[in-house]
Amino acid sequence: MSSGAGSDRGSTYTAPWWLPGGHLQTIFAALAPAPRVSYRRERWDTPDGDFIDLDWAGGNENPDAPLIALFHGLEGSSASPYARAIAAQALAMGWRCVVPHFRGCSGELNRLPRAYHSGDSAEIDWILRRLEARHAVGISLGGNALLKLLGEQGAAISLQKAVAVSAPLDLAAAGRSLDAGLSREIYTRIFLRSLKKKTFEKLKQRKISVDSMRLKNARTFWEFDDTVTAPLHGFSGADDYWRRSSSASWLGRIRVPTLVLNARNDPFMPESALDAVSDLLRDIPSGVTLEFPRSGGHAGFPGGSRWLARRVMEFLSAP
Repeated sequence: MSSGAGSDRGSTYTAPWWLPGGHLQTIFAALAPAPRVSYRRERWDTPDGDFIDLDWAGGNENPDAPLIALFHGLEGSSASPYARAIAAQALAMGWRCVVPHFRGCSGELNRLPRAYHSGDSAEIDWILRRLEARHAVGISLGGNALLKLLGEQGAAISLQKAVAVSAPLDLAAAGRSLDAGLSREIYTRIFLRSLKKKTFEKLKQRKISVDSMRLKNARTFWEFDDTVTAPLHGFSGADDYWRRSSSASWLGRIRVPTLVLNARNDPFMPESALDAVSDLLRDIPSGVTLEFPRSGGHAGFPGGSRWLARRVMEFLSAP
């Protein structure tokens, strides 16, 4: 592991020999059995009149135990395999873990037109403040928003340590990658099916006003974000949303120990974008540790020893 230049020398992760390539590693990790974790749900009203649901991992009710707030990825939840694996590892080490759901991701549509997006650092900020959490983990979209918050607040952040896993640090690069080739046929198709279903339900309930025909015809993230995400969240279009919400430009301002963990074969994030981040941070003092192993896929890092959960907790628990 390293900081500044972001070399992947020293990473302990190696993918199983029988699971080559980022696509297979991503899909296998998403479908492999994950630890069983019982959750206790709590609902909070938001400052703007909406609500979010938080799932508290059961098994440690000690209020003095350190707490991890785990922010899931696009269309994820507390049931996502990575969330269950990290929560189980945290509980095994005597920590507490809570998974706040982004709006509309807990199984019930939220009340307001707005939903959630990759740059929603303000949402994460008020959640962390109310939790009084000192440790946070963000996966994919949640990781990007968390990193953006850390950069925005610098040394003023109340967190002591943070981890971002498979964050789309450059949203434009990630979007181009997901909107082309095999990634578009596998991941983008699945994500858009879920996102469009929720959006049409809000249209049916007259909660939002977007171009329904353009929404129906959307086949790429750019088209969906330009039609729905951007106008609902104050951006002039998809390009503006991607530019203003990317966390890469904020990394140099982070001042608390933060691990940024991305596989170089992540189908969501091209290796060239990771190299650009390494170059950006090369001469900038920050609290960021870049760890870019050569394999692992997206939010995957599969293997029998649940390497990802162990690595996250190793970083957070280190003195």
